[in-house]
Amino acid sequence: MARSRRSNGEGSVYQRKDGLWIGAAYVLTTTGHRERVVVAATSSDEAWAKLRKKIADSDAGIPTSTDGWTVEGYLTYWVDNVVSTKRPRTVEGYSTVVRRHLIPGLGKKKLQRLSAQDVRTFMTKLRHDCRCCSERIDAKRSKASRRCCAVGKCCRLVLSDRTVQQIHAVLRNALQNAMREELVPRNVAKLVQVRSPRYDVHRGLDAEQARKLMKEAEGDRLLVLYVLALYLGMRRGELLGLRWTDIDWDGWDEKCAEHADEFCQDCADLHFPSLQIRQTLQRVGRELVFVPPKTEGSERSIPLPGFVAEALVEHWDRQDDEAEAAEGWEDSGLVFTSLQGGPIDPTYLRASWYPLRTRAGLDGVRFHDLRHSCVTLLLRLGVPPHIVRDIAGHSDIAVTMTIYGSVSLQDKREALRKLAVELG
Repeated sequence: MARSRRSNGEGSVYQRKDGLWIGAAYVLTTTGHRERVVVAATSSDEAWAKLRKKIADSDAGIPTSTDGWTVEGYLTYWVDNVVSTKRPRTVEGYSTVVRRHLIPGLGKKKLQRLSAQDVRTFMTKLRHDCRCCSERIDAKRSKASRRCCAVGKCCRLVLSDRTVQQIHAVLRNALQNAMREELVPRNVAKLVQVRSPRYDVHRGLDAEQARKLMKEAEGDRLLVLYVLALYLGMRRGELLGLRWTDIDWDGWDEKCAEHADEFCQDCADLHFPSLQIRQTLQRVGRELVFVPPKTEGSERSIPLPGFVAEALVEHWDRQDDEAEAAEGWEDSGLVFTSLQGGPIDPTYLRASWYPLRTRAGLDGVRFHDLRHSCVTLLLRLGVPPHIVRDIAGHSDIAVTMTIYGSVSLQDKREALRKLAVELG
């Protein structure tokens, strides 16, 4: 039968001598180029339907799989076209995992032939192989400073369970997208289980340690930053991205601050200040960028206790004095700034935090543990979990209860004491 021809770009359909209908068109493929792709069907209508689907996908930027597509090629396409639409920090993290682990380990394999066994073998190697040996980390040092793998003394620098879990998650997400685009029939990464990391859920300060920390922080130019982290459970990026315009002072009277946490008939109609979490500050590569909060639940409003509002006012006055004394002050509008008025690099916050925790006798405590302390202490005070979740900005109440709502030995002892009293 004669071929049925159409205009350029529409492709063509014809019937072979054996009765099978063949459709052919030039479409975008996973090699990154337009190539001639053939479909087969038992009827003309079915062949045209398959062919038009390929053409429509090509016009939408969705490539058709080819036998030449490797895992490396697909991961590169995925990072450039899919991951690139996500948050900058996510793009950076995914790109690093793809470049450092997935491409070296699986890149040369054919995408369509990637099996669950391939993924399982790869994940096992990640858990057990010394990274210093496999990546020749010690060998890249100068000869005088080589001390382990390059001189025959393996340091056993293996990846943590958390890192292995993250690598598996990136691969799983990439293959899930490949399945949605009909490049692979199934997500083989989902067939492989990895060991879940064990989190230390007992981190955080007790009330006495928290009071000591606040005492040591008196006089520190970032005192209010530590107050907000401990009393409101704010994340580091949320604190460093906080602007004065994010604080609603409407109706607040400083004279009422001394009883702002109690009901007062004289100021019952006043609106006490509140704080809006609208952006966070992150370092992405060599740049500091402001991005939306971590999750939809992270964008929240938090009422300010009276003493916190007072501390913010004092901090504002101190910042005005710094602006007058500085040469070339940068009016960034941020609540917490460098001595020149610009944003504070999240990594540089350590220069203030490390000496403070040492003075308080809290070596080893992370800055993020202040947030953990806020949540844990609120739960121990009997605050309902759903309220704690909203204050902390957790995406799910399970995060509040599972990761942060740890039970201490003291909690267990008190619970058993109450039971003994009840039964006695």
